[in-house]
Amino acid sequence: MLNTKSFGNELKKLGFDFYSGVPCSFLKNLINYAINECEYIAAVNEGDAIAIASGAYFGGRKPVVLMQNSGLTNAVSPLTSLNYPFQIPVLGFVSLRGDSSLNDEPQHELMGRITTQMLDLMQINWQFLSPDLHEAKIQVESANNWIENNKPFFFVVKKGTFETEKLKPIEHPNHYNKKKLEKTLMDEFPSRFQTLKAINGLKDEKTVQLATTGKTGRELYEIEDSANNLYMVGSMGCVSSLGVGLALSRKELDVVVIDGDGSLLMRMGSLATNGYYRPKNMLHILLDNETHDSTGGQSTVSHNVNFVTIAAACGYEKSFYIHSLKELEEQIQLWKKTNGLTFLYLKISKGSNPNLGRPKISPREVKNRLRKFIK
Repeated sequence: MLNTKSFGNELKKLGFDFYSGVPCSFLKNLINYAINECEYIAAVNEGDAIAIASGAYFGGRKPVVLMQNSGLTNAVSPLTSLNYPFQIPVLGFVSLRGDSSLNDEPQHELMGRITTQMLDLMQINWQFLSPDLHEAKIQVESANNWIENNKPFFFVVKKGTFETEKLKPIEHPNHYNKKKLEKTLMDEFPSRFQTLKAINGLKDEKTVQLATTGKTGRELYEIEDSANNLYMVGSMGCVSSLGVGLALSRKELDVVVIDGDGSLLMRMGSLATNGYYRPKNMLHILLDNETHDSTGGQSTVSHNVNFVTIAAACGYEKSFYIHSLKELEEQIQLWKKTNGLTFLYLKISKGSNPNLGRPKISPREVKNRLRKFIK
């Protein structure tokens, strides 16, 4: 068995000190080490953990993700449509529940057989983690070489690999909403293009703007292609988790997350993580047109959801219903002065320019110039 602290310290020597993940009994001791000795962000699902870690990478960290192999299926979307096109490297540890040598629970049987095949299909380099510390050190150095070349690397971890690492007592702060403003006026329903233009007009040299998947990113690119913009591709619903990872890693930046109703609905549990870790330098703006505009205008169920109340209940410091562009600009300017994790909700009109183009810059180029801007 690996001495968990010694192994964790080897990772730390190589710069791996930012962790995000979802618990698994096979990995509990490594998780305990991460909580005790490093920065650990508990995600509500594995896909969000990948996105959080990816945000930390943009901030200059070398992130680690921890998950059970059943959760690898949840992580497929960001691994294939965020990390692959942007070439974002993360170091992963995935447990091997359902190993044929174990008498495991029936829900793990199939995943036990296909875990390594899934990693192969996603073109992710991997190894079974050795329980011998000397061999594991060599494996970690090899994994680090892949990471340094912008390639993710995963260790598959069998039962009993890690020695016991006791979790130190920790306090869990309760974060409450300080201010919530519900709808009080008629909505003006500006277009998404007008709204993005207003948001973009208020950025400065320390602002990073993260635009969600689909037409939001495409319209922001059309308004102004800038080194401090990121246009999400794929990985729908992951933009605020990416924002949290970046905001926690680079607290001197103003991180503006521009989300959509369909996107947020897909991974709404991320609001709970955001509200708990509560980065003061993150502004989360939701543009709601009640449709999946990028895929033909099919209706979402957002008309039946009170996002302002949900964000407040999840611990966002401020959660405001915005009725107009003028009000939006005022609140963004106020946030820049006061900070605090803030959620702004604005209803926008449906539709977009029928001749809307796509970014002519590749995701990899977007990543490289954003990291250069941040540095």
